[in-house]
Amino acid sequence: MEPTHFLSLSSSSSSPPPAPMQSEVANPEANGTAADGGNPEAPFLRRTSSRSRRRRSPEDHAACGRPSFRRDVGHAAAETYLVSRLALILLQYLGVGYRWISRFLALSFYAILLMPGFLQVGYYYFFSSQIRRSVVYGEQPRNRLDLYLPQEIDRPRPVVAFITGGAWIIGYKAWGSLLGKRLAERGIIVACIDYRNFPQGTISDMVRDASQGISFVCNNIASYGGDPDQIYLMGQSAGAHIAACNLVDQANKEARGESTTWSASQIKAYFGLSGGYNMLNLVDHFHERGLYRKIFLSIMEGEQSLRHFSPEVVVQESSVQVISMLPPIILFHGTGDYSIPSSASQTFADVLQSAGAQVKLVLFEGKTHTDLFLQDPLRGGRDELVEDIVAVILASDATALAKAAVAPIPQRMVPEWQLKLARQISPF
Repeated sequence: MEPTHFLSLSSSSSSPPPAPMQSEVANPEANGTAADGGNPEAPFLRRTSSRSRRRRSPEDHAACGRPSFRRDVGHAAAETYLVSRLALILLQYLGVGYRWISRFLALSFYAILLMPGFLQVGYYYFFSSQIRRSVVYGEQPRNRLDLYLPQEIDRPRPVVAFITGGAWIIGYKAWGSLLGKRLAERGIIVACIDYRNFPQGTISDMVRDASQGISFVCNNIASYGGDPDQIYLMGQSAGAHIAACNLVDQANKEARGESTTWSASQIKAYFGLSGGYNMLNLVDHFHERGLYRKIFLSIMEGEQSLRHFSPEVVVQESSVQVISMLPPIILFHGTGDYSIPSSASQTFADVLQSAGAQVKLVLFEGKTHTDLFLQDPLRGGRDELVEDIVAVILASDATALAKAAVAPIPQRMVPEWQLKLARQISPF
């Protein structure tokens, strides 16, 4: 089913990290500063650079080899231990109340209903040779990213740097496995960037971690067969907020002449999925949904910081020069989303348009917060969101777009009745 509404607006406590299981350990600062800013008058979605790149051949990728079964099992155990430990720390911090118990039970039943799909995705995540797991991009806990690589890298491939959601509390890089798999099957590299969650860190730590991850992708992705001139930034839910914070902050730094390790002009487009962009307007909504004001303000470092970590507000207060440095922005949202209302994307799109940025808003009628990212991909068949993203990324490459159109049709992973029931009891 096509999206029923399309609006086009175009105008001018920390835990120790798991031991890295891969050999790709690199310094995100290693390759120097980012490319020069692009021309704001250039055509929509076109940004190029004349820098020379070191590209890895298919033989180089084959030489990486497939990790041993013992190493994969050890990595899975380490990752599971980390997530479980963080969950226990969080519960200790939150305390136990009726609403949290009810939501925890709802989440448990939701996960059980979707378990057939989660097991298949988990097997793919831990045992696929197409994934480079836990590549180190920084020194802090959780400074890791996963790379999803196409089977064939016969030429430099476009790249999506993805920041996962999780209410700033339960985000984890593996949550992007379905998206990574779907896009890799269509010849696109995906880098799922992990970051510290609360209470490991607060919003400043999350934004800083994500920025380091983006910097690593911009400066090192050529070594994995990626095209540094075709890097896209994407975030989902809280990840959309964190990614947007980084994007507008980076543009402001560049406008002030500050030294940076990556540039907003290196990003060909930003995709925001089910995100919130004005924290001042969402405090009460989150409180009613169970993310209580006290906890949320702790995450956001106090009420005085809400404006700084609201990309919508920052855009309103930014100069024309800053706005001209922003890449095209595409916002996706379901009208049935009650975790973050679709009006959050609508108002952000309006503000961006008024400021002179290039923006598109795509609303999916009746879709909830998890439909687009979980239930629909687990259903198999045609995936509207993936098709929209691929159409933008491969718009200038007719051959790659034709190949993507004949990519294998995803098989159903979960029976329909379970998906419908999971949708009804979802706490998100």
